[in-house]
Amino acid sequence: MKLSPNEFDRAVRRAYGRIPAEIRDRMDNVVLTVRRRPTQEMLEETGYPPNEPLLGLYWGASLPEHSFFAPPPLHPDTIYIFQEPLEGMCWTIEELEREIEITVVHEVAHFLGISEERLEELGYG
Repeated sequence: MKLSPNEFDRAVRRAYGRIPAEIRDRMDNVVLTVRRRPTQEMLEETGYPPNEPLLGLYWGASLPEHSFFAPPPLHPDTIYIFQEPLEGMCWTIEELEREIEITVVHEVAHFLGISEERLEELGYG
């Protein structure tokens, strides 16, 4: 599957709209952005194996690491969605949107500390 950048952005918006409000409402200070693929720096920083497709990444401080007394971050917390790896594992637009939704929810869960059990209850296990 291969979409234009605009088509992929629309798929991300549709997938984001299906995420439960309980999760979406907690993303006020998190930027959601699309990249074709992760950078080498991202792969090195996370220690992600180079032979495995990275679908998404939360880049920033987790909620427990935020402090009222800490200086503001230089960059906003960001969830990256990587277009090429997601397209490479999906055959239909419906499947792609579901994978995007799952990826965003899992990245937000890393930020918020949502348990795997709660993700399963919400249908993202």
